[in-house]
Amino acid sequence: MRFLIVRTDIRTAADTDVTAAWACGHRLRDETTRPEPRRQVVHAEDRDAALLLARALATVGAVRSGKQRVKVLPLDDPGYGPARPNGPGT
Repeated sequence: MRFLIVRTDIRTAADTDVTAAWACGHRLRDETTRPEPRRQVVHAEDRDAALLLARALATVGAVRSGKQRVKVLPLDDPGYGPARPNGPGT
């Protein structure tokens, strides 16, 4: 399975936005409608390589200080996303 490793900037949220999201039951951040700005993108062919790359990216100062984050995303996981014939959700 292939993976995408992404280092992104974390969007700051005002206290009022956090309070409103919590009170109304909404998401504060929705990556599907407004993804965080990407700083670096790397591909890996297997999970072990993806985790090794993610660990390396996590040593960046901005990640360690909480201004950026590292995400590991599966690209061709059959159990993720819309239902497929003879797969999950059918």
